[in-house]
Order: sequence, then structure tokens, then C-alpha cells
Amino acid sequence: MTTTQIWLAIFGMLVVTALTRAFFLIGGERTVLPERVQRALRCAPAAALVAVVLPDVLVTSGGISFGTANHAFYGTLAGLAWFLWRRSMLGTIVVGMLVFTAMRFLV
Repeated sequence: MTTTQIWLAIFGMLVVTALTRAFFLIGGERTVLPERVQRALRCAPAAALVAVVLPDVLVTSGGISFGTANHAFYGTLAGLAWFLWRRSMLGTIVVGMLVFTAMRFLV
């Protein structure tokens, strides 16, 4: 890429980012999202978290793995189980890391 193309790409990304973030501010109070869209947007953070974490947990160098060699998967499952049981974020991290580390040493 030439220097000009790089600067054009940076400027284009700047414009797209600014417009998408300022969309609701530009419209002011006149812009009202339909109820269905508002309900769907409530799920966006959880969906984004799953989209980021799940591939990192499931995909190994050999592809998707549910085997015992995939320590991150079982650490994640243990952390999830702890969170659903106790609703403790610190406990979730501790249990997940303990299971992950134990599996690394034992399996």
C-alpha cells in the first residue's frame, strides 16, 4: 500500500466510526428506536462476549476441540458452573484458573 492509500483508509475508518457512534446524537430526541430493536440491543453485550470468548476457548491448533487436551474449555466450563451456582465473579476466576492449571499439570 502507498502512503496515500494508508491515509485514505485511516480517514475512511475515522468517518465510519464517528458516524456510527454519533448517529443517535445527530438525530436528537426525534430518533426513537422501535421496541423490538431496543430489546435486541439488550442482548448485544452478551452476544459480543460470546463471539470473542468462544472461538478462543474452543479452537485449538488442530481445530475445534472438546477433548481433555483443551484445558481452556474445561476451565471455562468450571468457571461458568461456579458463576451460575454462587454468582461470584472472583470465585469464577479462581475456580476457572484452578481447573485450567490442574488440567495442564495432570492431563
